[in-house]
Amino acid sequence: MSSLFPALTAGPDEKVALRFGDRSLTYAELAAAAGAVGERVRGAGRVAVWATPALETAVAVMGALLAGVAAVPLNPRSGEKELGHILSDSAPALVLAAPGDELPGPVRGLERVDVDVRAAGPAPAPEGGADGDPALVVYTSGTTGPPKGAVIPRRAVASTLDALADAWQWTGDDVLVHGLPLFHVHGLVLGVLGPLRRGGSVRHLERFGTEGVARELNGGATMLFGVPTMYHRIAEALPGDPELVKALAGARLLVSGSAALPVHDHERIAAATGRRVIERYGMTETLMNTSVRADGEPRAGTVGVPLPGVELRLVEEDGSPIASWDGESVGEIQVRGPNLFTEYLNRPDATAAAFTEDGFFRTGDMAVRDPDGYVRIVGRKATDLIKSGGYKIGAGEIENALLEHPGVREAAVTGEPDADLGERIVAWIVPADPHTPPGLDELADHVASRLAPHKRPRVVRHLDALPRNDMGKIMKRALGDG
Repeated sequence: MSSLFPALTAGPDEKVALRFGDRSLTYAELAAAAGAVGERVRGAGRVAVWATPALETAVAVMGALLAGVAAVPLNPRSGEKELGHILSDSAPALVLAAPGDELPGPVRGLERVDVDVRAAGPAPAPEGGADGDPALVVYTSGTTGPPKGAVIPRRAVASTLDALADAWQWTGDDVLVHGLPLFHVHGLVLGVLGPLRRGGSVRHLERFGTEGVARELNGGATMLFGVPTMYHRIAEALPGDPELVKALAGARLLVSGSAALPVHDHERIAAATGRRVIERYGMTETLMNTSVRADGEPRAGTVGVPLPGVELRLVEEDGSPIASWDGESVGEIQVRGPNLFTEYLNRPDATAAAFTEDGFFRTGDMAVRDPDGYVRIVGRKATDLIKSGGYKIGAGEIENALLEHPGVREAAVTGEPDADLGERIVAWIVPADPHTPPGLDELADHVASRLAPHKRPRVVRHLDALPRNDMGKIMKRALGDG
C-alpha cells in the first residue's frame, strides 16, 4: 500500500499544513498530533469523529487513516434519532472529539478520546491498511429512509485526489481556502485530505463569509472550493466589494460542487472578475466522477468530462446505453472505476441494487452529453426528471432559465400528477420583490422563449425561502410535502 500522505514524512516540516481560523499546524506538528491519535486508535476497527469545523477533526481523521482504521464522521447538527441510527449501524469503538465539545446523548455512550492537536507523539508509523481497506464510512442524507453508510476504501480516496490533481493541475504549491463542513466528502476528502495528499496547505474559514474569502485569496491562497449557496452570496456581494473582486480575479481556480451552480451566478461572477467558476460532479458513493479541467473550457451549466480512470455512460430506463452525444438525449448516469465505494455497511440488499451486473454504479442522476463529451446534469431521477406530454424533461435547465428572470431570486422545479400531461411542471419561486412577484404567464413565456414550449411551467408557487440542507441543496421532497 502506497502512502496516502507522503508529505507527512517526506515533506517540508515547517510548512503550514492546516489553518483553521487563527490556529495552525505545520507538517511536523500534524505528523506528531496525528501520530499520537493513530497510536491510540490502532486496531480499533472503526472510530467515530465528532466532525466540527476545527483542527481536531482533521487531526482525528488523519490519525485514523495513519493507523489503518476507518473513520465515521458525525454531523454535529444531526438529531439524536439519526445519530443513534448511525452509531448502532457503524458500531465504532470510540469517539474522537475536541476537548470541551459537548456531545449529545447517543454519542455520550461511547468511550471518548479528546484530540490534542499539540501532542508530541512519535513519528507516524508506516500507514496501515491495504488499497481495498475502508478509509471512511460516510452516511448518505437518507432522503428515502434511514441514512446508509457508504464504505469508502483507501484506493478511492487516492484515485479521486490524484485524478483531480491531473484535471486541476493541483500541486503542493496550492493553498486552498474553504468553509465547508467536514462530515461530507466535499469538505473532508477534497477540502482537507486533498491538499495534504499534494503536500499543500488548507485554510479553513470555520464559518463561510465573503470577507474571509477575500482576505485569504488576497493573502496568498490560490484555490477556492464552495457550494452554490456560497457562490450566490459572492455574486451578490461583488458589486459593492472591490477587495472581493480582486481576490477572485487573482485566484488560480474557483470550484463549485455538491449541487448545480445556476448559470446566472456563473455569469455574474465572470462579468465582475473575469474568472469563471468550474464545476465537478461527485457523490458520497463515488467521490468524484467528472470535472471541467483547468486547461479546458469552463462552460457554465456543465460538470465537464470524466476524470482519469472513470468510465461513464448514460442509459435508458431499460438499462440500454444511450450512444448519441447530442446534448438532448436524457439518460441516467452510471459510473465504474477505482473511485467507487465498496458497499453500504450492513446492507447487502441495497449494495446489490446499486450496481449493474457489469459493475457500474447506478447514480440516479439524469444527464445529457454534448457532442464533445461534456456532461450536463439535468436532475435526480427520483425528483428532477419530469415526464410531461411524452417528453422527458430535466428540472435543472428550467431552474436556470427561471433564475435569468429579474423577478426571481431563487427557483426550484418539480413535477406533479396531471391527468392530461402525465406530469405538469411546477415552479417554486422566491421572488426578488415579495410585493410584486412574477406571475405564471410571465414566467411561462420567459421559459418557453429560452428552451421550448413544452418545458414551460404550468403552475407557479411563491415561497419566502426554499428548504435547503447543510450543503445548500434544495430539499425537493419537502416542497412536495408542502
